[in-house]
Amino acid sequence: MTGASSGIGSVVARELARSGWRVIAHGRNAGRAKVALEDIRTAAPDAEVEMILSDLSEMAQVRQFADDVAARTEMIDLLINNAGFTPAQRVETVDGLEQCFAANHLAPFLLTHQLLPLLKAAGPGAQIINTASVAHKFIKDMKWEDLQQVEHFKASDAYTQSKLANILFTRALAPRLQADGIRVNAVHPGLVQTNFDSDGGIVVKLMYLFGKPFSLSPEQGADTILWLAKGGAPESTGQYFAKRRLASLTSAAQSKEGAARLWKISEELLAGLDMLAGHGKPQVA
Repeated sequence: MTGASSGIGSVVARELARSGWRVIAHGRNAGRAKVALEDIRTAAPDAEVEMILSDLSEMAQVRQFADDVAARTEMIDLLINNAGFTPAQRVETVDGLEQCFAANHLAPFLLTHQLLPLLKAAGPGAQIINTASVAHKFIKDMKWEDLQQVEHFKASDAYTQSKLANILFTRALAPRLQADGIRVNAVHPGLVQTNFDSDGGIVVKLMYLFGKPFSLSPEQGADTILWLAKGGAPESTGQYFAKRRLASLTSAAQSKEGAARLWKISEELLAGLDMLAGHGKPQVA
């Protein structure tokens, strides 16, 4: 599970550990990761749980994280792509990518592909859960002509298009893995009071401040992810859930053409960075 060092992610990791799962978790901040790991081990003293540090906005670190996971296990029953953040300004990564697009979309795209052999090894019933957001409704479509927002950067657009990308990725991946019996779904956890806004700009911070009276606890935000993880909606794949129910999508999020277009662009970006070479280009089409 990525993004397990705080908020929703730490709750999901803790509750899975308490239910007897072996948990391999990810965190970016060493201090928060240490606290989260201690909390999980306190709640589930007999559970197998470990935390791996990685900055998933850098594609080499994503691939290294996948290698670290593969060194620890021969199969994965459940992959939860939960890590994400809200930007305050445009930051270009070492790969020449806009940081929010890289961390919130390309990272789960690459990580999932790198871990597919382990998911397939688990056999039918394995799951992938992507943490998306209702925020995908706040942008008309992907900024196809400027995905990296080189020409014009807007922090809110960077985040909202990354959440739209999570859903398009889910919808494109699900049919590719259906024959393997691997389910892929996306979740909107709700507005949760976590430190998620810590990297965001003033608009995001104000949204979290004024939304506080209506916000969910991390435990409430984790509920639908845990419900799916433990067998909820067993026949569903390629869907988007909120509050344990199918949730509505914008026309852009439902677009098969958009999902295919983003898939192709993502493959080309990663191939251009030589991130797939030597590790097997995704053979799931």
